[in-house]
Amino acid sequence: MTNTYERLQKVIAQSGITSRRKAEGLIEAGKVKVNGKVVTELGTKVSPDDIIEVDGVQLVKEPPVYYAFYKPRGVISSVSDDKGRKVVTDFFPEIEERIYPIGRLDYDSSGLLLLTNDGEFANLVMHPKYGVEKGYVAKIKGIPSKMDLARLRKGVKDKGELLKAINYQVISTDKKKNTTILELTLREGKNRHVRRMMEQVGFPVLKLKRERYGLLTLDGLRAGEYRKLNPKEVKQMRNLASKIVED
Repeated sequence: MTNTYERLQKVIAQSGITSRRKAEGLIEAGKVKVNGKVVTELGTKVSPDDIIEVDGVQLVKEPPVYYAFYKPRGVISSVSDDKGRKVVTDFFPEIEERIYPIGRLDYDSSGLLLLTNDGEFANLVMHPKYGVEKGYVAKIKGIPSKMDLARLRKGVKDKGELLKAINYQVISTDKKKNTTILELTLREGKNRHVRRMMEQVGFPVLKLKRERYGLLTLDGLRAGEYRKLNPKEVKQMRNLASKIVED
């Protein structure tokens, strides 16, 4: 029997079914059993030999896996869809692990999406407090002035939420078509963040692609393709989020 013990909520998160914070809520709600007994104390530690059940379902100990995926437009960032639309996991038919997308990209947006079965890693790189940067390229209707773009850094309100970019750069403009290609960097990822933000400043998004997530990019991938992250990349992403918190 191994002598390696870890906190129960961490083990649940690493199984990929939820984040550590939500795992803590499940424990406190009495929905977690260890070796057949309900456990509600967050300080509880378990070993790899313990049998853990969450909502009556036994955890399956899977090795953690991490993927970078180039999500095409017209695909749902989920593992299932009640309307029968194509979802991101449809592109991973041969993957045995139960992987989940980290965050989301809109149905009409394309670009870099990360998938994993490591709930703790997902929370680390996705949660706003860790502030991992995400880079987008947007084609917008209209040609904004410097004053218009300055509003993006200050932030605009929409439905009670403050939406802002930490940086932006105009890549090109087309006066004949009245369009602009804009590069945007965000530290948060609220629902339809870029689209809502640009609508508020009067320049609706016509096309949107996420090209960067932290240190990761779309290099080497075509729409619909994925690759496995190597251990160095996973470590770099963890370190990046931790450094942001320390700073």
